[in-house]
Amino acid sequence: MENKLNPEIKEMFSYLPEVIYTRENLNAKRNEMNEMFAGIAATLPANDAVLTSEKHVPGAEGDPDVRIKIYEPRVKEETLPGVLYLHGGGYILGSADMMDPTLQQLVSELDCVIVSVDYRLAPEHPYPAPLDDCYAALIWFSKNAEELGVDSSRIAVIGPSAGGGLTAAVSLLARDRKGPAIAFQMPLYPMIDDRMTSKSFNQITDRRVWNDEKTQFGWKMYLGDLDEGTQYAAPARATDLSGLPPTYTCVGDLDPFRDETIDYVTRLTQAGVPTEFHLYPGGFHGFEEYFPTAEISRRVVDGYKTALKRALHK
Repeated sequence: MENKLNPEIKEMFSYLPEVIYTRENLNAKRNEMNEMFAGIAATLPANDAVLTSEKHVPGAEGDPDVRIKIYEPRVKEETLPGVLYLHGGGYILGSADMMDPTLQQLVSELDCVIVSVDYRLAPEHPYPAPLDDCYAALIWFSKNAEELGVDSSRIAVIGPSAGGGLTAAVSLLARDRKGPAIAFQMPLYPMIDDRMTSKSFNQITDRRVWNDEKTQFGWKMYLGDLDEGTQYAAPARATDLSGLPPTYTCVGDLDPFRDETIDYVTRLTQAGVPTEFHLYPGGFHGFEEYFPTAEISRRVVDGYKTALKRALHK
């Protein structure tokens, strides 16, 4: 894989450590990730133009309340579009807190209100708990849009990796349950196929990046006692993609999710869903977050920001 990397990120790739996830070390890895993102946030200047708050909103029936974080412009001159953000982490890692600087910046650039969901994680809370939390947050967001100064007909759902899988699943649920309208979905390099039989899945084995081994572990933890996923656990299994929101996605060609993303895009298009897709040569899973100053990383971020802005403000 290293010989195929984009030349700019190849120079920095050798500094990445090997990472293995197990049940035994998962809490420690979660703490490491949280500390890393907290450290990054501490080095950045405060964004005084954005208000950040948190609250707990009703979960699905019988479930605990869901913690969310709300990012909104300090000054609102008109009704704004909304974004429901679902963080990544293989269904086993991450939190709503880790994306504070990124989402504050996105609010400033796109003039929107963002609700980020601190959904429960597997294996302590396997499917459908994370998805139920995300869908409950969508329902709350839509019902409370006016209070937040948001146009409920202009709410997008976005997220990377496992957050991309949850994005695709939330869109399916909203369609099938005739739930809140979703104006746009952006599942970035999504984790959507628990069958793990694609060529790209088997090609990516380097432990310095998200690979086949980590993917297997993530799906095992997420599915719990299920022998295989349903279309809502693993949206690649959905046979009918018609009626889904207009979509934007992207993936690197060295990502284990490359082939399932391409297949998803193909079937969305065949189902009549307006879809934009970008494949980035020499990019591994989430490379733009590892090396944000690289030219190819800036292209990734500029690409999805442009698509989101167009969808929210058309």
